Amino acid sequence: MEINKYLEVLHTIEKLKDTTRHCYTPGGRHESVAEHSWRITMMAYFLRDEFNDVDFDKVIKMCLIHDLGEIFTGDIPSFDKSATDESKEERLLTDWVNSLPEPYKTEMNDLYAEMEARVTTEARIYKALDNLEAVISHNESDLSTWIEKEYTLNLTYGDDKVAFSDYLTRFRALVREETERKIATEK
Repeated sequence: MEINKYLEVLHTIEKLKDTTRHCYTPGGRHESVAEHSWRITMMAYFLRDEFNDVDFDKVIKMCLIHDLGEIFTGDIPSFDKSATDESKEERLLTDWVNSLPEPYKTEMNDLYAEMEARVTTEARIYKALDNLEAVISHNESDLSTWIEKEYTLNLTYGDDKVAFSDYLTRFRALVREETERKIATEK
């Protein structure tokens, strides 16, 4: 990549450090999109031995790029995101990806298409981790930061995304137990 374009790309993706998510950290500040992407990437890294026939380099790439569209639109929680929001984010992200030189443009477009289709095990793993990380983050944050709908959402969010894998289904059950214990402390 030509050095001026490389620097431009780095300045663009840096914006995810300051793009906050709805969730709070255990220390009481809003989590950034970059932190969320980092953790699901680490989750993928430590999951490698559970899926022998999976291309984890691809999963890790998916985890790294999955929220780049939020550079342009900010983070909108899944329970508030409309079809219009999704369309706008997709359009702006596609325009940016198409401005990249090869081979990045083609590779990223192919990865996004695979992620959207969610047919491959790699894409299913990435999406399951994306949902699971959000639930785990909520479990780690103070209950005072939760909104009403999160009390039920945290018990079911991602169930459909982990269903393809016995390991991830069992892990989701463990995370649900953690949620239940957290909610019980409030009573």
